[in-house]
Amino acid sequence: MVKFLKNLFGGKPESETAEIYGDFRIVVSPMREGSKFRLAARIERDVDGAIQTHQVIRADTFESLEQANEVSLAKAKQVIDEQGKTLFS
Repeated sequence: MVKFLKNLFGGKPESETAEIYGDFRIVVSPMREGSKFRLAARIERDVDGAIQTHQVIRADTFESLEQANEVSLAKAKQVIDEQGKTLFS
């Protein structure tokens, strides 16, 4: 699935940083697209030793990697706040 999305959006993660948010781990991984960076993050949750993942990729692009990291993290937190554990149902 991730490979499909990478091919679909034509980018690869420029860098990855992780943060724990409640019961979730957010891996921020904006994708370079030319001179800009696409909003992208992965939300992970450990359930009985198995890691569940949900990919967040949006059309939003940013001039700097720092800005893309900041907004990607905020968007992932918003998704968690809105959907919580049902994100993986």
